[in-house]
Amino acid sequence: MKKAVFMTGNPEGIPRAYTEELRTQMAETFDFLPGVYTMKKGADEDLLALADVEVIFSTWGMPSLTEEQIHTYLPRLKAVFYGAGSVQAFARPFLACGAAVFSAWAANAVPVAEVTVAEIILANKGYYQRMQYEDGAWNNHNMQNAPLGNYNTNVGIIGAGMIGKLVIQMLRAYRLNVYVFDPFLPDDKAKEMGVTKVDSLPVLFETCHVISNHLANNPQTVGMIDKNCFDRMMPSAVFINTGRGAQVVEADMIAALKACPERVALLDVTMPEPPVSGSEMYQMRNIILTPHLAGSIGWEVQRMGEYMYEESKRWLAGEATPWRVTEAMLATMA
Repeated sequence: MKKAVFMTGNPEGIPRAYTEELRTQMAETFDFLPGVYTMKKGADEDLLALADVEVIFSTWGMPSLTEEQIHTYLPRLKAVFYGAGSVQAFARPFLACGAAVFSAWAANAVPVAEVTVAEIILANKGYYQRMQYEDGAWNNHNMQNAPLGNYNTNVGIIGAGMIGKLVIQMLRAYRLNVYVFDPFLPDDKAKEMGVTKVDSLPVLFETCHVISNHLANNPQTVGMIDKNCFDRMMPSAVFINTGRGAQVVEADMIAALKACPERVALLDVTMPEPPVSGSEMYQMRNIILTPHLAGSIGWEVQRMGEYMYEESKRWLAGEATPWRVTEAMLATMA
């Protein structure tokens, strides 16, 4: 069996992602070193014991090692299986050293998509404008525009990556008109998905009653959702962000929501996160903040460990590995 190790800066994360039952199954496939390597003693001291390791299993808190450390202390390393989402913080040196990197981003996409779809369905019912009860009456925020419901309503998806595609797939259970902004989405793929492509973000915002952000998190997308978008929001439109806060120019969003109080923003992410003390976002009734809960929480985290164990078995068998991350993918993925 290949020598393997659990490695993360947060050892409590390993039993969350890889349950005791799953670790017992994994031990039938891999020869694990005892314990969890946390790198808290200092990189060199911890790495000395890993000369024979061929496989790393990890989750949130994976240490970022240098190419020199990998070459020196992990000369036999062949694969890293990351039971969490983004690998941007650590993957490149491993890839440069010839180790394959795998991520459970697809598993983490499931709860994000579920939360997003739930918010879209409620948004189309006017739920967020009408959710508060004050002074013995339902507060409709002086709503002049009746909610449209979930039939032939326009929904906009920003980014058709893993999460965006999954949201679109889940929305097929409803009769909605789905529009997508994603320059990387081929026309034939959009047709296959049953969505309408638009060529700019402002067009998406002026066309759709609900707009949900799923852009990849990279320097090119920082500040991409700005005044040109928010000023075009329909009255009573809802903007959902379960992606990243850096992609939104928050001052532009706040101004647009002040200009039309029927508009709503549902923000699971902000920049910084949480917003700074005294931020107007805490005071505005049409901004609803949630504490980055769309991703895997509770038992949902177990799905990511299971994804990585199944992927590792495919890798061992020489089969196709759908969750392998390449250098080229890092340019566009979250």
